[in-house]
This record gives sequence, structure tokens and C-alpha cells, in this order.
Amino acid sequence: MQALIRDLTEAAGAGHVLTEPGLLAGYTTDWTRRYHGDALCAVRPGSAAAVAAVLRACARHGVTVVPQGGNTGLVGGSVPAGTGQVVLSTSRLAGLEPVDPLSAQVTVGAGATIAALRAHAAAAGLEYGVNLASRESATVGGTIATNAGGINAIRYGATRAQLLGVEAVLADGSIVSRLSGLPTDNAGYDLAQLLAGSEGTLAVVTAARVRLWPGEPSPVIVLAGVDGIAAAAALYARIRALLPGLRAAEYFEAAGVDLVREVAGLPAPLNRAAAGYLLAEIPGPIGNAERLAGVPGLDDAAVAADPAGRAALWAYRERHTEAISTLGVPHKMDVAVPLAALAAFRAELAGTVRAAARGGPAQVLVFGHIGAGNLHVNVIGPDDQDSAVDEAVMRLAAAHGGTISAEHGIGRAKAPLLHLSRSAAEVAAMRAVKAALDPGGLLNPGVLV
Repeated sequence: MQALIRDLTEAAGAGHVLTEPGLLAGYTTDWTRRYHGDALCAVRPGSAAAVAAVLRACARHGVTVVPQGGNTGLVGGSVPAGTGQVVLSTSRLAGLEPVDPLSAQVTVGAGATIAALRAHAAAAGLEYGVNLASRESATVGGTIATNAGGINAIRYGATRAQLLGVEAVLADGSIVSRLSGLPTDNAGYDLAQLLAGSEGTLAVVTAARVRLWPGEPSPVIVLAGVDGIAAAAALYARIRALLPGLRAAEYFEAAGVDLVREVAGLPAPLNRAAAGYLLAEIPGPIGNAERLAGVPGLDDAAVAADPAGRAALWAYRERHTEAISTLGVPHKMDVAVPLAALAAFRAELAGTVRAAARGGPAQVLVFGHIGAGNLHVNVIGPDDQDSAVDEAVMRLAAAHGGTISAEHGIGRAKAPLLHLSRSAAEVAAMRAVKAALDPGGLLNPGVLV
């Protein structure tokens, strides 16, 4: 242990190897509080070369490494699984290079937060396409690792669609770097796209070259009450037909709104209570929203075009995760099904959860990105070590032609169920790639494959 700490301190610098239990706590438990382990230490290298030195040191000492960004993950992929691992935090790799307005691109450190990148792009009159409620903590590297989508994915795509190049350190300490941002470069395999969604199992991403988008006039938010998820999906389709540039379409339900109001002290969102709600973010100006006049399903709706009003309506959706956490340690399932199957999936969900809970308490709260068919299913009540409910929900999603992970990754939590979304041949190919790039199993063992 002393030799390891000495070598890591030489690699990362004094003060950047943490061993005190109080300091390690934030690195060894994930956001849900459901997944945790014990680490030998957390190390915070400040450059790609330092990351390489850390990986070589850990390999020499036979210690595995858990790469970690903002630790906002929800599937146990960013924290140690047991004991004897080193957490490699990218928090110091937070640089933001000047925006290139001609190419609409920027190079950014893996430890920069999504909020910092978005503000940096906005200062140049541009926009970064990924936006999510955890933007103040979630990092660029973490969202690359999970190929996060977020609230604007229906407009700009998930993280993979923003990624033009990466700098990363492989398990043997070699550094691969392609940050030119050339939009047409077919010289062999695209390692940036390979690393997107790899959850830290193939390399440690240290920087990325990302695509930016033209800035737009301030959007308009419409929040409408609906009878349920089928009505929300139908209303979303009608709005999309009129406004194909829709920036976001979010769904949540009465139980979630009631909880958010209780926790946050918010007023009722509409004049009448509804079973469900559709929130749509429409590209400005306000005239765009006026085009929705007379659309069936928008008779009871709130509209906001000013910053304070937009934030107030978004709060009913974005404060769900925070509010749910006050009830206890949640079982969080991030699934997606085809839009046509959403209603059937939701109709079967409560019964599926009750059966898996075997008569125990099980409160179900649902919200998500309805435009992508992506629902975040939250169950409160079952013991946090009991995965029966998780498996039942994921099997239900697969039965409806969906995926067990829409944007949060597989992590440790879903690794035994990867076969529900990937064929045996696909899993074998993933294992072959892992074995080729990390033959010693140094990086994030037990995650994904």
C-alpha cells in the first residue's frame, strides 16, 4: 500500500492522492446511495501523461482502476464494487479551449461539467447539444462513457452525435489522441465512437473534441395536462408535426408532481389536476408556440417564454430525481421502448412491479424523455440489495421491443442482463474488444461485460 501511494503521488502530485475515509466517501458511493464499495485511495491526475503514469503504477501493483467523472451515475459503474481498487477521478482535467467559431467545435477536458461547457459555448453564440438535469455535476468524460442523451436528444442526438474526436489513455499507459475535429476522416477505425458508451472499460477519456450547434432564440415552454402516457405520446406527435425542430418532450405523472410540490413547495402547475403531463420545449420566438393554437389536447396548458417562467415549468420535471430521493434509496431503471409500445408497457408496469416485490411495499414513479421513448422507472420500497424488481422491469421493457438502458449505461447493476438487449454474438464481440484493449482487466472490471 505504501509503495502504491508513493508511486501514485509521484504520478499525480502531492495532495492529489486521497486515503482518508472521510475524503473517500464521495468517491465510493454513487448518487443513488445504492451502489458503493471501498477504495484504497482516490487519485486526481492533472494531465493525460499523469493519467498514463497512474495506470502504469496500478498495473505494476496489481490494482484495478475505476475511472470516475462527476459520479452522477445510477448503475454502479463509477464506484468500486468491493475493496482494493483505486478510483481515478478526472476532476482536474477540466480545461476549456477557445471555441472555433468557423468549424463550430471546441476541445474540452473530460472533467469539465456539462454546465461549464454549455456556458462556454453560449458565450461564443453557440450551443452544446447535450443537456441534462445533473448538468452542474455531470462531466463531459462521464457522459461520453455512458453516451448520455438528456432532454435535447430528440433535437441534437445523444453524446455520440456530438463527439468528433478524443484523447484517451489505454490500459497499458499509451495515449491516443485525435482532436482535429475533421468531419470527413475515414482513416481506419473511429476510436472516439468506440469509446462512447464503453463506461470506462476500454480507456480513460481525458479530452474530447465536440460539435457545437448554432445558438437559437430563447425557447418557449408548453406544459399540458394529459390523461396518461398514450395521450402524451399522441400530443407529442401532433406538436412534432407542426414544429419539427422541437427541442424537448418530457413526460411525468401526477404522483411525481405531487411529490415535487411537497418537497420543493411549488404551486399547482395548471388550473386542473391531470393524470399526466407533457412538457415541450419549442424553438423561439413566441410565434412558434402560437402555431399550436387549436391543437387537440392543449386546452389546459401553461406557456412560458421568459427565463423565470421557463425555469418554473421545467422545475416540475427536473426536480423529480431530487424529490424521489427523499423517500429512500430508489431502484432506478432507465429503459426505452418504441413509442407505439409505451402505453402497453406503462399499463403492465405496476402489476409487474407488484409481482416482483412479492407483496412488499413498492411505490412506482415514472418520468422521462417521451420523444425518445425513454422512461425512468423509479421504485421505492424494496430492499436496495434486492434486484428482483429491477430485473422484472427490464425484462418487461425487452418484451416490448425495448432496451434495458436508454442513456445511463449498463454498469454493474445491469451487466447480468445485457443479453436482454444484445445478442450473444454482440456480447462476444464486446468481450473481444475488451480483451484486446485491456487484456489484464485493469479498467472497471465487472462493468458492462
